[in-house]
Formats: sequence, C-alpha cells, structure tokens
Amino acid sequence: MRAGIGLHLEQSQKLVMTPELRQAMVILQLSTLELTEYLEQELQENPILEIGEDGEFLSPEGLNIQQEEQGELSLDWAEYFADGSDLGFVWVPRENPEEPNFNNSLAAEGPGLHDYLLLQLNLSVKDKKGLSIGTFLIGNIDQNGYLKISVKEAATALKVHPGEVWRVLEIIQGFDPPGVGARDLVECLLLQLRHYKEVPTGAEKIIRHFLPDVAQGRLAKIARQLSLSLAEVQAAVDFIRNLDPKPGRTFGSQRDVRYIIPDVIVERAGDDYVVLINDVATPRLRINPHYQALLRQGVCDYQTRKFLEDKLNAATWIIRSMEHRRVTLYRVVQRIVQEQREFLEKGIKYLKPLTMRQVAEALGLHESTVSRATANKYVQTPQGLFELKFFFANGITKKDGVAAAESIKKLISEAVAKEDPFAPLTDQQLTELLNRQGIQISRRTVAKYRDELGIPTAARRKRYN
Repeated sequence: MRAGIGLHLEQSQKLVMTPELRQAMVILQLSTLELTEYLEQELQENPILEIGEDGEFLSPEGLNIQQEEQGELSLDWAEYFADGSDLGFVWVPRENPEEPNFNNSLAAEGPGLHDYLLLQLNLSVKDKKGLSIGTFLIGNIDQNGYLKISVKEAATALKVHPGEVWRVLEIIQGFDPPGVGARDLVECLLLQLRHYKEVPTGAEKIIRHFLPDVAQGRLAKIARQLSLSLAEVQAAVDFIRNLDPKPGRTFGSQRDVRYIIPDVIVERAGDDYVVLINDVATPRLRINPHYQALLRQGVCDYQTRKFLEDKLNAATWIIRSMEHRRVTLYRVVQRIVQEQREFLEKGIKYLKPLTMRQVAEALGLHESTVSRATANKYVQTPQGLFELKFFFANGITKKDGVAAAESIKKLISEAVAKEDPFAPLTDQQLTELLNRQGIQISRRTVAKYRDELGIPTAARRKRYN
C-alpha cells in the first residue's frame, strides 16, 4: 500500500460550549437572590446595561441595527424585547412610590447579647480592672452564650491572676439570661438550676452524670443507679428538657435572619391555579439609549465601535438569557402544578411521585435543563413554601397506585402523634399499620423515614408517668 499526503474533506456535527451558552446555563440555575447579585456585577462591568425606571421592562429602541457585510453588529431583537407578556407580565405602578425606610426598623432593633451583657457588667462591676476582665470575657462569649476561652487562657492573655478572672466570671454567670458564660452544657444547665426554688429529685445528679443516658432514653438505668422510681426520673428529665441549652440564641440579631424569597408563586384563581414568576426583586434591565445613538450615528472610531458592539452583544445576550430563564421556569412549574394538583388542594399526604425525566419529556426539554431550572429555587403554594426539588420524590407501591415518600412520612408523623405515650409504636407496628392501609413498605424503610423526620425510637419516646 502506497503512503502519500492528500486532502480529505469531512463534515461532522459537534456541540461547542460557547461563553454565551455557558452564561445562559449559569443564569438559569441561579435563584432570585443570586440572580440579583449576578446582575449587579454585570451592571458594574458593562456600561451598555442599565436599570430601567419603574414601569419599564426592556427597551426595544435602537436594537434594530442591521448587519452589514463588513462584520458590524448583528442584532434584530426589537420585537423580542418589546414583548414582555409571554408569562403574563404586567407592570402595575405602586400606589405609594415611596420605598419603606428599612433603617427605621433596624434602629428599633433591641440590644444584642454582648451589648446586654456589657450593660449588666457596668452595673455590677465598678473597678477598672474588673471591667477590663469582664469586657474581655464577654467578647469571648459566642452567640449561644458559651464562653469559648478557659480561665487560664484569659489570665495569660490579660496578664492577671486566674483567681481574678474566676471572680469576674462568677459575676457574669449570674447575669441574665440564666446559663450565660458557661463553658460546657453541664455547667450551663447547672447554672440555670440556681434560678429555681424547687428542683425535682435527682435533677442535679442526672445533669452531672447521666446526660448521654437521657439522650438515649435509658431512664430505667438512671433509676437503678440513683435508686429512684421511674416516675421520679421521668419528672426530673422533663424538667431538664425544659432548660435552655443555648441561652444566648434568644438575643440573635434581626440582621442574622435570612428570609427565603420565593422564585415562583402559585395562586388559586377559581377552579384553576395560576403560576407567577416572582421577578419583582430582579432589576429591570435595558440598553442605554446614549450608546445606542452612538452606534446608529456611526460617529465612533473603529476600536470604540468594536468595544460598544461587544458590550451590546453581551448585554442583549444577558437579557435574552433572563427571558429564557423566566420562560423555562414558568413551563416547569406549570407542569408540576398539573401533576401535583391534588397536593395543592388536599395537602402533603396527596403528593404524587414525580421525576425530572417525566417533566423533561412532557416539555420537550433535556433532563439537565429541568434540573438547572429547579436548582436552589422555592415556590410559594397554597400549602406553604417548598423547594422545587421537593416535588421530585420517589414512590412507594400501594393498592391504588404509587405514593410519594413525603406522603408516607406524613402518615408516620401523624401515627406517632396519636400514639399512646406509655406504649409508643415500634417500627414494626408502624410498618404493619401502613401495610393495612395498602402501602407496601418494609420496616427498614419506615425506620429510615422516621430518622429523617427526627422522631426518636419507641424506647426513647416511652413515658413512665
């Protein structure tokens, strides 16, 4: 066979992950809060983009710049940007355009834990050295109220005698809330006992030596060790469980609260359900008309025009990707609503098993697109606020079809809530109860669901008085 050099022409198809496509995929999977942060970053980097005024959605003017043979800008999206009603988007001006002053609400916020402790310290300690030690110790108390430094370490850092640190620490441990300044859970609970005139028999000993047994529900063992009756141990354990293991958490700052903004809202309208994309928090983007005019008039040099063309292409692609996100999210949620209508009307026990593959096939999308569209997003429904991933649940076989795992968990929690506390239902009894309702489920699966619900075992739930 002769070897030679020649030309061979071959045509093939392949998928190329362009920067624009990658950007569209990123925007699709962002939640509302993440999308807002992403757009704020783009607004800083791209002078072509700007936030429209109230009542504006997208600006179509100046986007009909035609393509020329010299390779200039190619944009023909005027119609696309002019239409923002594909999801029923209608901008309704606010009756009161004034924005609420959030600074007023923050100013009304009460003192935090450290400020509250410092206030008590200034009222309890008068000498400068004691105030210095107390301020240092309070600064090392975490948000749960625990001291995160030892007396010896504090004395070394302040170059004072450990006895002086201990004297101030005892004063702080008498402050409100009870239990603050403790170095571990045992000390925290013991400090709280001081504020009660009547303490059940054996409570202090149980706190000192038997907290792991309390957690495991081994009350019979505690009763034998302390020579107490089961009723007495039960009363002491109930008292201990009413103590606060994290006394500082009641002073959490309002600024630490993280609210979930639903990305989609499902509302009932008569006999049907309406899907609304919650994009109120998302900036309304438009193309800066000044730069549009520069491109139309052709007064810029080549490099300036090329820069503006690149930025304009990037801006229009962002706006297009946002619209694609809205459309995809709307279609996915609308399909979920169609499949889970019974859940929306009757509650979690009627949740149906559903997979992303089923939704993708029904919408003609790829399964990965559905996964990105539902990632890190929440939907507000008549039944409450849920993560979109919640609706994609595995199923358990039952007589009249298939039941979702979440509906089985609801049945288990209801059965436990109605059980006799002196003879709680075991996993086997819960399995038999579900089997009698036509649900084919194993004891191992019941135990798994019970653990996921945070329900203790029957031995730990049992009461003796």
